[in-house]
Amino acid sequence: MQVHNVRSAQTRTKRKRVGRGDASRGTYSGKGMKGQKARSGGGVRPGFEGGQNPMIKGLPRLRGFKNRFRVEYQVVNVDRLNALPEEINEISPSVLESLRVVRHADKPIKILGFGEITRPISISAIKVSATAKVKIESAGGSVQGG
Repeated sequence: MQVHNVRSAQTRTKRKRVGRGDASRGTYSGKGMKGQKARSGGGVRPGFEGGQNPMIKGLPRLRGFKNRFRVEYQVVNVDRLNALPEEINEISPSVLESLRVVRHADKPIKILGFGEITRPISISAIKVSATAKVKIESAGGSVQGG
């Protein structure tokens, strides 16, 4: 076998030669009669709706981005904890909710380090920033979990 004897396994169909007289594809070359789509270079862009205002024009554009995975914390500063009644030494989400420091005990809470704390308190199951942790522990308190 030689290269000039090799044949394709599939039959090849000739390309459609339109617009080469009546013998090829008839008078209108498969484009019908007249109109925008019959002209050379004719046709409409994607999303064209016949002249009415396209749907794409009614959609909002360049309005930013909303991260679905963002965690919204309820923020409490240490000076707010210092202002709580003296008999409360154990701080948990349910205690903060009952004192109306935060709105929801089931949503995440974070304690931040703004202000000063002068008494020892024990915090459990709440996220605490590094500066808040230093202030709470220097006042004799403790932080567990979170």
